[in-house]
Amino acid sequence: MERLNLFINNQAVPSKATEYYNIYNPSTGEVIAEAPKCTSEEADYAIECAAKAFESWRNVPVLKRVQVLHKVKQLIDENMDELTMSVARENGKAWEEAKGDVLKAREATEHAISMPSLIMGESLMDASNGYDTVLYRESIGVFLGIAPVNFPAMIPMGWMAPLCIACGNSIVLKASSGTPMTALRFAELYREAGLPDGVLNVITCGRDEVERMIANENVKGITFVGSTKTGLSVYERASKYGKRVQTLCEAKNHALVMSDAPLTRVAAGIVNASYGCAGERCMALPVVVAEEAIADKLVAEIKALAEKIKVGPAYDRTTKLGPVYSLKHKNEIIERINAGIEEGAELVLDGRNVTVEGFENGFYLGPTILDHVTEDMNVGKYEIFGPVLCIKRCKNFEDGLRMMNMNPFANGSVIYTQNGYFAREFAKRTHGGMVGVNVGIPVPVGVFPFSGHKKSFFGALHTLGKDAVKFYTDSKCVTTHWFTEEEGTSTAVSTWDGTTN
Repeated sequence: MERLNLFINNQAVPSKATEYYNIYNPSTGEVIAEAPKCTSEEADYAIECAAKAFESWRNVPVLKRVQVLHKVKQLIDENMDELTMSVARENGKAWEEAKGDVLKAREATEHAISMPSLIMGESLMDASNGYDTVLYRESIGVFLGIAPVNFPAMIPMGWMAPLCIACGNSIVLKASSGTPMTALRFAELYREAGLPDGVLNVITCGRDEVERMIANENVKGITFVGSTKTGLSVYERASKYGKRVQTLCEAKNHALVMSDAPLTRVAAGIVNASYGCAGERCMALPVVVAEEAIADKLVAEIKALAEKIKVGPAYDRTTKLGPVYSLKHKNEIIERINAGIEEGAELVLDGRNVTVEGFENGFYLGPTILDHVTEDMNVGKYEIFGPVLCIKRCKNFEDGLRMMNMNPFANGSVIYTQNGYFAREFAKRTHGGMVGVNVGIPVPVGVFPFSGHKKSFFGALHTLGKDAVKFYTDSKCVTTHWFTEEEGTSTAVSTWDGTTN
């Protein structure tokens, strides 16, 4: 069994940890590696190396910084199959989904390569008579990235590392203890691309070490993706120390299906959005709110398509639905399905007892559909994070929108309709931060922010897009005034005219 190292200061560092996390292959149920729960001293050392690296990296011109990322992008392309296999093997995503995870990391890297234009400031000549003002954006220091289990490539090596680094900062990534292998391999590619020592560090650790790093005076900002409970705790703790912080948290995205929508195409979109990545994504579509007039027909269409989904091991390229990431999580999903049935939901399609021949120990669940879910049921309120679709029913557009907006989470929201008025009203009035009109997974490309709302996000600036540039930099305004030759030799003292200091 492989025992993983830490990646600090561009070196694979054997940990002195006394505790290790098991890393499973969800397709087989086998333990494939162990990740260290690093010591406090090792966490401190990672921050120390990042702080030292920042002092020189910040002074590297941005045009040279992005040359490293150009090379990283090239290495991602050259190692695409290896990185895809890494995601599939440790996370359980079906092959094309695992490849999509890596491609999203590449997309964010491409966005970061545009940093020379993104980081440009602003200027105003004659802000006051003879006074010019220029706004610069400058790097800040060490950032701590706390990554989740579900996207081993896209989140730590897309949303976090490339943009942070391109802005002239250094970063310590706390990789998920369940899926750290992909991030560690990416770190090696960054080293191969020529990134200086200490700019990017990857560790695995426990909660105590995370809290220690948040409190470390060298850490200037924290970016987090994970549960709302943990995210709120990170947000409060980081804010207590006066640090900038963004936490991207849970979701319970809803789709409103109007009676004028083309149901066959809508059903196909819902199935893809609901069961892709085994439902383990914060932009999954776990709830459909259907107008009563078409609800029965829509459910029948969804069920017919869901029953055809091939469940299997992640690296079988014919698999459409891979396993969930752990046995513990599989059992939690089953408990939530059972609780939904007890609450009164109707079980239309049952995926609890799926087995895959030859992979009987894998963490598999099949597509599940719960119909007649009402607003007071927990199964329809809170994130299940699995291949479970809840169907709610509404009287009309206003009833459906009201039902959706009652949910405490607001990452994304979707409407299926051919009616322009409904589409416009929905986009204007929905609480979702990312909105789809006939688009089941309305995640924008990386040049736009990933903009969740309500209990799905805590912070002032989102990840990706121009928000990320502002998050990873400070603004500095410089006002200048030059004296004329006559003024320069004068000993007279000027008086303030009220227009400038």
